Amino acid sequence: MFQISLKGFLNKLDLQKEKAKDYRNVVLTQIVIIVLGLLLYEPLLEDSKSDISKLIITILSSSGAIYAFLLWDLLRNFTSNKVLIMVILIVLSIIVIAGVLAEFPYYQIIQVSDRQTYLLILHGFLFPIEITVIGFAIRDMFSAGSITSDKLWGAACVFLMVGISFGSLYDLICIARPGSLGIAIELGLPNYSECVTYSFSVLGGVDSDLKPTKFIKSISIIESIWGVLYAMLIIGKLLGLPRLENENKN
Repeated sequence: MFQISLKGFLNKLDLQKEKAKDYRNVVLTQIVIIVLGLLLYEPLLEDSKSDISKLIITILSSSGAIYAFLLWDLLRNFTSNKVLIMVILIVLSIIVIAGVLAEFPYYQIIQVSDRQTYLLILHGFLFPIEITVIGFAIRDMFSAGSITSDKLWGAACVFLMVGISFGSLYDLICIARPGSLGIAIELGLPNYSECVTYSFSVLGGVDSDLKPTKFIKSISIIESIWGVLYAMLIIGKLLGLPRLENENKN
């Protein structure tokens, strides 16, 4: 009986370490995307066809592709549904391949006649995947247990993921109705970068100086409330959980 319990405890620790590693990888990638996006997106607004803009697009697109598959890898910790895992992997692979073929800055392998519809479809498939991972991660965050490194990394991961996901939502709206953010920006990575910047301005309580449509303003209010509510709930939840070492002693 003791050996069985010990084996189960070790498996639980291994799962927590694996989940913490996956959370950490996602968070680090998120930080890279956010920091580079905030610091380097200005050349994209000025001229997305310049050499420096092409380099920035390549770097950010590569980071985005890595981030997408890290989200898929993280999802595998939350569900054993092989169909869901496989479908999301296939969809993400199609999104990445289609994006590279049509949006590679140095050479476009395929020409898209209706770029607006093309971007709408790609982002329309990506956004639900982000929401799915967020849903599983939040459920994991508020599940019973003790304070462990995976929950701490998970708290940071979900917060940053929500900011990026709201940016994706704003981008979707702008693709469907260009100019919804209040300024005319080229669709694609320039507009997406501006949308993510706006999203984190909302979460951080910083004035973005933009004048978006009422629809985006309404969504940004929801995002702002979410940010405050999430901080309150996650702090209360983590403070209320026992530490792992105390749980082991009991």
